[in-house]
Amino acid sequence: MIEKEKEMVKLKEDFLNFYKEDSLYQEGMHPVFGEGSLNTKIILIGEAPGYHESLTGHPFCGAAGKVLDELLESIGIKRKEIYITNLIKLRPPNNREPQREEIKNYGPYLEKQIEIVKPKVICTLGNYSTRYIFEKYGLKDKLLGISKIHGKIFSTSTLFGSVKIMPLYHPAVVTYNPNMKEILKEDFKILKKFK
Repeated sequence: MIEKEKEMVKLKEDFLNFYKEDSLYQEGMHPVFGEGSLNTKIILIGEAPGYHESLTGHPFCGAAGKVLDELLESIGIKRKEIYITNLIKLRPPNNREPQREEIKNYGPYLEKQIEIVKPKVICTLGNYSTRYIFEKYGLKDKLLGISKIHGKIFSTSTLFGSVKIMPLYHPAVVTYNPNMKEILKEDFKILKKFK
């Protein structure tokens, strides 16, 4: 097992020891830790698992996942070639927005996932993951609503080198407003150059 795999397995074990103590834990619902290539240049970070994700333990497997797959396909990237995770690893009740304490509890797991993968590009999907990543990586002064900064690239430095951060609309937006698909497709085209 390569070093990155060992580190991710250990992190997941640590997480699995924690999550049943968390207030978000519900019997019958699975944590959604993250999956994909650990040797990718691209990591996608959503907000929190939805209903279908919590049933299966896999990120983006519901309606938003179908949209995400289509967007990736449109630029010639397979899901298994990137790493996909969420800021929050358990589904908030009734799909409500993550609370400050939950973000504080789960943030360190996300940060460690990023350190293990060492991506060149971090794509944040939606406002919550965008805010968290911008604050963690010294871009708080550049933070605006997703409608103003989607598809733009922000450069920053990390302990593992320089990284680009690209906020994107969450694919779920297409399930509510199909007209948004073209905007997302245009934004995803920017990712092609990082393949």
